[in-house]
Amino acid sequence: MRERLPVSEVYNMDCMEYMRTLPNKAFDLAVVDPPYGINAADYTRGGRQPGRAKAPSTDYARKGWDKEPPSEAYFRELERVSRNQIIWGANHFISRYPRDSGEWLVWDKINGDNTYADCELAWTSFPGAVRLFRFRWQGMLQGDMAHKEVRIHPTQKPVALYAWIFSRYAKAGDRILDTHLGSGSSRIAAWDAGLDFVGCELDRDYFEAQERRFAQHAAQLNLFLGEGV
Repeated sequence: MRERLPVSEVYNMDCMEYMRTLPNKAFDLAVVDPPYGINAADYTRGGRQPGRAKAPSTDYARKGWDKEPPSEAYFRELERVSRNQIIWGANHFISRYPRDSGEWLVWDKINGDNTYADCELAWTSFPGAVRLFRFRWQGMLQGDMAHKEVRIHPTQKPVALYAWIFSRYAKAGDRILDTHLGSGSSRIAAWDAGLDFVGCELDRDYFEAQERRFAQHAAQLNLFLGEGV
């Protein structure tokens, strides 16, 4: 049994409004997957998608949230409220971010021969070398078929990816921020790792879907560990 359950708070609100309420460096690590500005949610069954991990076998509502990448003001706030940052999709909007990085993350999705991106890239504030994570995420095929994840978001990333990130870039006692919660995979990985977590999701439908997903996962994990919910 863990000494204490980690904090896991999520808000159905604009992340900029939330960050403006925070003091400087309120979080140890921000791991975010903001809009890339490539209209990812507009791709339907079998369509070509240049840089996202959308499941080609699933249709999603066309909500239009991926039409523009974040503003420079967003990146300034993110850097103000967190000590370190990992930003997925930064190769699509690197000109808006004020600093270079040597330690990019590469997620190899082991997609095979199709029209979807072979990899996704994340900018980091860390000073090391490029790091590679391999995990299959090709439609119905996933890297861990024994614990296959249900897709609830068009650009959902696997829990295993965030678990790998937290194992390398977070430590006990760290506070984690995700400004674009989406499917809630980051929240689940933080809970499993015992890390305090706060997330924001503006879209009500996705927010409620990740709430159900998290509640189910936490209940199963707590039952396994013999902890109270």
